[in-house]
Amino acid sequence: MSLAHDVLRVEHLTMRFGGLVAVHDLSFVARHGEITALIGPNGAGKTTVFNCITGFYRPTEGRIALQSGDPSVWQHIDALTASPAQSRVRRKGALYLLERMPDHSVARQARVARTFQNIRLFRGMTVLENLLVAQHNPLMRASGFSIFGILGLTPFRKAERSAIERATQWLETIGLIDRADDPAGDLPYGDQRRLEIARAMCTEPVLLCLDEPAAGLNPRESADLSELLISIRDRHKTAVLLIEHDMSVVMQISDHVVVLDYGEKISDGTCEEVKNDPNVIAAYLGVEQEEVETVATEVGL
Repeated sequence: MSLAHDVLRVEHLTMRFGGLVAVHDLSFVARHGEITALIGPNGAGKTTVFNCITGFYRPTEGRIALQSGDPSVWQHIDALTASPAQSRVRRKGALYLLERMPDHSVARQARVARTFQNIRLFRGMTVLENLLVAQHNPLMRASGFSIFGILGLTPFRKAERSAIERATQWLETIGLIDRADDPAGDLPYGDQRRLEIARAMCTEPVLLCLDEPAAGLNPRESADLSELLISIRDRHKTAVLLIEHDMSVVMQISDHVVVLDYGEKISDGTCEEVKNDPNVIAAYLGVEQEEVETVATEVGL
């Protein structure tokens, strides 16, 4: 794996809802070609962090910066922050301040893709159509916002062929090419999960955010999911950020793990470092840190 550079920098993120502090002074990074897992007990603030990164919430405080292209553009981050702009785009790369951007701009301009805990496929559309819908923006631009498409001009035909080729490649990757013309709602649950991830990847994201992708999967489906995410990391070098409760998946595929508890970061490191951190064990067992050894012995850890 090539040397990783930061794609996402979350710095001193705080999110308040009235008097409730859901996330407090959180900082971490996600890197190019790495899988970063954001874990923690229920109510730890993980989904709130995702909502801030993807533009659904505007954070109370903090900076959320994303880089694409040449990593040397990071040298402009302070100048961008001091300006009123949302982004700084150069020929070789771009910087975005996600906390200043609405969700549709985070997705379209900064190229941050997201899946949700509850599957959000277009169930009545075919499997192939779900992947083509994800490429709606470039197709609309190539169609001249309909007129080139209606006339069947060359720019639109080329874009359409490219979209179909990309969709077909992803269907082959997830093993669903034989079901391309079936309604997405007819697929088994595990196939729907992988189709949703493939749909997100059809947007060619810089950062892929996955909200509990293994939820509801059986062991075989979880293994297929892990294989897909490792492929996305290794073949496409996409930065992956996931929330996950299935620790077998997290420990198998993650390069980097960030642990939250009550909205605060309590651990940040490799799988091995996090797994052996007394703060993490205490948070998951629901005990004070000084009680960890006693309780862990009682439950056989």
